[in-house]
Amino acid sequence: MTATPVSNPPTTSARPPLVTRPLLLRFVSMLGASASFYLLLSVVPLYASTSGRGGGRGGGAAGLATGALMVATVVGELATPVLVRRCGYRVVLAAGLALMGAPALALVFSRDLGWIVVVCLLRGLGFAFTVVAGGALTASLIPAGRRGEGLAVVGIVSGVPSLLGLPLGVWLAAHAGYGTVFTAAAVAALVAIPTVPGLPDRIRASGRPIGVTEALRTAELLRPVVVFAVTALVAGIVVTFLPLAVPVPATSLVAAALFVQPAAATLARWLAGRHGDRHGSAGLVLPGLLLSAAGTALMALTRDPVAVIAGVGLFGIGFGVAQNATLTLMYARVPAAGYGTVSALWNVAYDAGMGLGAVVFGRLAARTGYPWAFGLTAVVMLGALVPALTDRAAAARAASADPPRPSRR
Repeated sequence: MTATPVSNPPTTSARPPLVTRPLLLRFVSMLGASASFYLLLSVVPLYASTSGRGGGRGGGAAGLATGALMVATVVGELATPVLVRRCGYRVVLAAGLALMGAPALALVFSRDLGWIVVVCLLRGLGFAFTVVAGGALTASLIPAGRRGEGLAVVGIVSGVPSLLGLPLGVWLAAHAGYGTVFTAAAVAALVAIPTVPGLPDRIRASGRPIGVTEALRTAELLRPVVVFAVTALVAGIVVTFLPLAVPVPATSLVAAALFVQPAAATLARWLAGRHGDRHGSAGLVLPGLLLSAAGTALMALTRDPVAVIAGVGLFGIGFGVAQNATLTLMYARVPAAGYGTVSALWNVAYDAGMGLGAVVFGRLAARTGYPWAFGLTAVVMLGALVPALTDRAAAARAASADPPRPSRR
C-alpha cells in the first residue's frame, strides 16, 4: 500500500466547527473510560504487590498486574476493528465500559494474585473496546483540516482523568482504602453507558479499508508506531514502578510526580496539535523521542526529589508531543476507511509498550536496582532514533515535492 498524500485544506475564512453534539457525547464516554482506567492504573500494582501469593515478590507481582492489563488490551485492540464492522460502535463501546466497570468491584473480594490478574484481563479487554472503537469514531467526527487541533482537544479531555486519576487513586488508597478506589473506578465507567445510544452507530467512510497486517507492512505507518511504542514503554514504567522506586517516606513526591507527568503530557499534546495543523506534525516525532529519553534518564536519580519531578515532567512533555504527532501523521496517511485500523495499531503500540515496559523493567530492576534500570531504559530508547530519523527524512522529501499551503487561523 502506498501512503495517501496529505493535502492541506484550501484557505478559507470560515473554519468548520470543531466541537459538535456527537463529539460532546463522545467526550462523556471517553471521560468515564479514562477515569476508570487511570484511577486503578497505579493502585492495582500496589494492591498486587501485597497480595497473598505475591507478597514476597513485590515488584514482580506489580509488573504482572500491569502486564496482564496490557496484554488483554492489545489482544482486544487487534480484534476491535472486526467487532465494530459487525456490531457497530455503540455495542462495542457499551460492552467496553461494562467490562471496565463491573470487574473493578470484584477486586474487593480477594487479594489473591490470580484473582487480580483475571480482573486485569477483563478490564484490559474492555479498555481496548473503548479506545479503538472510540478512537476511530472520534477521528471521523473531527474536520480533516483541524485534525491536529481536534486530536489535541481529545487528548486534553482524555488527559484530565489521567491528570487527576493517577495521584487521586494512590491518595484514596492510602487514606480511604482500596475498596473506595475500586468502587469509584467502577462507577466512573458504568455511569457513562447511557450516553452511548446518542452516538453514531456507523460512519460512512471513504477509501479502501486497511487491515492490521497490511498496515504493519506499510513503512509510513510502521515508523511512527515504533517510535511511539518506545516512548510508551516508559509510561508503563512510571505508573507501575515510580511508587516503588522512590524512598518509602516520599509518598507526597510520588503523588506530585504522578500529577506532573500527565499534566505535562496533556499540555504538550495540545501545543503539538496546534503546531501540527500549521506546520505539519512530521518534525515533532524526533523531539518527542529525545525529550522522553532525557526525562527517563533524569528519573534514575530516584533519591533526588527535584530530579524526579523534572524527569517525569520532561518525559511528560516528550510523551505528549509523540502522542499527538504520531497519531496525526497516521490518520493523515490513510483514507477514512482506515481510521479503525490506525486507531487499533496506535493503541496497540501504546498498550503493548506500557505492558512490556512494566514486565521487563520489573525483572531488570530486581537485578540492577531502580536507578540503573531507569538509566538503561533511556539508552534503549535511543534505538528508536533510526525510524524517527528515517520518517523525518521521508516527510521532508514529500514536502519538497509537494509544498503545503498554509491555512489561515
